[in-house]
Amino acid sequence: MVATNKNLSEERDDLKKSVTSLGWKYFSGSLYTISSIKKNWQESRDDCLQKGADLVIINSQEEQDYITSFRKKVWIGLTDRETEGRWKWVDGTPLTTSYWYPGEPNGSSNSLDEDCAHISYSDARISWTDSHCSDNTEGWICEKRLA
Repeated sequence: MVATNKNLSEERDDLKKSVTSLGWKYFSGSLYTISSIKKNWQESRDDCLQKGADLVIINSQEEQDYITSFRKKVWIGLTDRETEGRWKWVDGTPLTTSYWYPGEPNGSSNSLDEDCAHISYSDARISWTDSHCSDNTEGWICEKRLA
Protein backbone atom coordinates (compact mmCIF):
# COMPACT_ATOMS: atom_id res chain seq x y z
CA MET A 1 0.00 0.00 0.00
CA VAL A 2 2.81 2.43 0.86
CA ALA A 3 4.54 1.73 -2.45
CA THR A 4 1.28 2.35 -4.33
CA ASN A 5 0.75 5.69 -2.60
CA LYS A 6 4.34 6.66 -3.35
CA ASN A 7 3.90 5.74 -7.03
CA LEU A 8 0.65 7.73 -7.25
CA SER A 9 2.32 10.73 -5.63
CA GLU A 10 5.21 10.54 -8.07
CA GLU A 11 2.81 10.23 -11.02
CA ARG A 12 0.83 13.25 -9.75
CA ASP A 13 4.00 15.31 -9.43
CA ASP A 14 5.15 14.31 -12.92
CA LEU A 15 1.74 15.24 -14.34
CA LYS A 16 1.84 18.65 -12.65
CA LYS A 17 5.29 19.29 -14.19
CA SER A 18 4.02 18.28 -17.64
CA VAL A 19 0.93 20.47 -17.37
CA THR A 20 3.01 23.43 -16.19
CA SER A 21 5.38 23.04 -19.14
CA LEU A 22 2.34 23.37 -21.45
CA GLY A 23 1.35 26.71 -19.91
CA TRP A 24 -1.31 25.45 -17.49
CA LYS A 25 -1.22 25.89 -13.72
CA TYR A 26 -2.84 23.50 -11.26
CA PHE A 27 -4.85 24.69 -8.27
CA SER A 28 -7.41 22.84 -6.17
CA GLY A 29 -8.76 20.42 -8.76
CA SER A 30 -8.60 22.70 -11.82
CA LEU A 31 -6.13 23.72 -14.47
CA TYR A 32 -5.75 27.39 -15.39
CA THR A 33 -4.06 29.22 -18.22
CA ILE A 34 -3.66 32.97 -18.43
CA SER A 35 -3.61 34.85 -21.70
CA SER A 36 -0.66 37.00 -22.63
CA ILE A 37 -2.71 39.05 -25.13
CA LYS A 38 -5.96 41.03 -24.94
CA LYS A 39 -9.29 40.24 -26.59
CA ASN A 40 -12.93 40.99 -25.99
CA TRP A 41 -15.00 38.78 -23.70
CA GLN A 42 -16.50 36.53 -26.42
CA GLU A 43 -13.17 36.07 -28.22
CA SER A 44 -11.61 35.23 -24.87
CA ARG A 45 -14.29 32.67 -24.16
CA ASP A 46 -13.92 31.19 -27.64
CA ASP A 47 -10.19 30.78 -27.02
CA CYS A 48 -10.91 28.89 -23.80
CA LEU A 49 -13.50 26.67 -25.48
CA GLN A 50 -10.98 25.79 -28.23
CA LYS A 51 -8.68 24.58 -25.45
CA GLY A 52 -11.37 22.35 -23.93
CA ALA A 53 -11.89 24.81 -21.07
CA ASP A 54 -14.01 27.90 -20.37
CA LEU A 55 -13.54 31.29 -18.77
CA VAL A 56 -12.85 30.88 -15.06
CA ILE A 57 -15.78 30.35 -12.69
CA ILE A 58 -14.88 31.47 -9.19
CA ASN A 59 -16.40 29.11 -6.62
CA SER A 60 -14.62 30.01 -3.39
CA GLN A 61 -12.63 32.65 -1.57
CA GLU A 62 -9.54 30.46 -2.03
CA GLU A 63 -10.01 30.40 -5.79
CA GLN A 64 -10.63 34.17 -5.82
CA ASP A 65 -7.41 34.67 -3.86
CA TYR A 66 -5.55 32.42 -6.30
CA ILE A 67 -6.85 34.24 -9.38
CA THR A 68 -6.13 37.71 -7.99
CA SER A 69 -2.61 36.61 -6.98
CA PHE A 70 -1.63 36.91 -10.66
CA ARG A 71 -2.28 40.67 -10.41
CA LYS A 72 -3.62 40.89 -13.95
CA LYS A 73 -6.71 42.47 -15.43
CA VAL A 74 -8.61 39.49 -16.84
CA TRP A 75 -12.05 38.52 -18.07
CA ILE A 76 -13.87 35.98 -15.92
CA GLY A 77 -16.79 33.76 -16.93
CA LEU A 78 -19.51 36.01 -15.52
CA THR A 79 -22.13 37.92 -17.52
CA ASP A 80 -25.61 39.41 -17.37
CA ARG A 81 -26.05 39.49 -21.16
CA GLU A 82 -29.21 37.35 -21.03
CA THR A 83 -31.04 39.42 -18.40
CA GLU A 84 -29.78 42.80 -17.18
CA GLY A 85 -28.88 42.58 -13.50
CA ARG A 86 -29.04 38.77 -13.33
CA TRP A 87 -25.40 37.71 -13.30
CA LYS A 88 -24.64 34.12 -14.32
CA TRP A 89 -21.53 32.08 -14.81
CA VAL A 90 -20.74 30.61 -18.24
CA ASP A 91 -22.02 27.21 -17.06
CA GLY A 92 -25.45 28.78 -16.38
CA THR A 93 -25.24 28.83 -12.59
CA PRO A 94 -26.38 32.04 -10.90
CA LEU A 95 -23.96 34.25 -9.03
CA THR A 96 -24.23 33.65 -5.29
CA THR A 97 -20.96 35.01 -3.85
CA SER A 98 -19.30 38.02 -5.39
CA TYR A 99 -16.24 40.22 -5.05
CA TRP A 100 -17.44 43.43 -6.72
CA TYR A 101 -15.52 46.65 -6.30
CA PRO A 102 -17.68 49.16 -4.36
CA GLY A 103 -20.33 50.64 -6.65
CA GLU A 104 -20.07 47.76 -9.14
CA PRO A 105 -21.71 46.42 -11.17
CA ASN A 106 -22.85 49.78 -12.41
CA GLY A 107 -23.54 49.62 -16.13
CA SER A 108 -22.14 52.91 -17.41
CA SER A 109 -23.12 56.55 -17.36
CA ASN A 110 -24.69 56.51 -20.82
CA SER A 111 -25.91 52.94 -21.21
CA LEU A 112 -26.56 49.73 -19.34
CA ASP A 113 -24.56 47.43 -21.58
CA GLU A 114 -21.62 46.63 -19.32
CA ASP A 115 -22.58 42.98 -19.31
CA CYS A 116 -19.29 41.16 -18.79
CA ALA A 117 -17.17 40.93 -15.65
CA HIS A 118 -13.46 41.14 -15.19
CA ILE A 119 -10.95 41.39 -12.40
CA SER A 120 -9.50 44.88 -12.26
CA TYR A 121 -8.03 45.17 -8.79
CA SER A 122 -5.57 43.05 -6.88
CA ASP A 123 -7.54 43.27 -3.62
CA ALA A 124 -9.20 39.85 -3.63
CA ARG A 125 -12.21 41.01 -1.62
CA ILE A 126 -13.18 43.83 -4.00
CA SER A 127 -11.69 43.13 -7.42
CA TRP A 128 -14.54 42.68 -9.92
CA THR A 129 -15.92 45.33 -12.25
CA ASP A 130 -18.35 45.18 -15.15
CA SER A 131 -17.38 46.33 -18.62
CA HIS A 132 -18.55 46.38 -22.21
CA CYS A 133 -18.17 42.84 -23.56
CA SER A 134 -16.72 44.25 -26.79
CA ASP A 135 -13.78 45.95 -25.04
CA ASN A 136 -10.43 44.57 -26.17
CA THR A 137 -8.68 45.78 -23.05
CA GLU A 138 -8.46 42.60 -21.00
CA GLY A 139 -6.60 39.35 -20.90
CA TRP A 140 -8.45 36.29 -19.63
CA ILE A 141 -8.14 33.13 -17.57
CA CYS A 142 -9.33 29.76 -18.80
CA GLU A 143 -10.26 27.04 -16.33
CA LYS A 144 -10.44 23.31 -17.01
CA ARG A 145 -11.97 21.39 -14.13
CA LEU A 146 -10.55 17.96 -13.49
CA ALA A 147 -12.94 15.12 -12.71
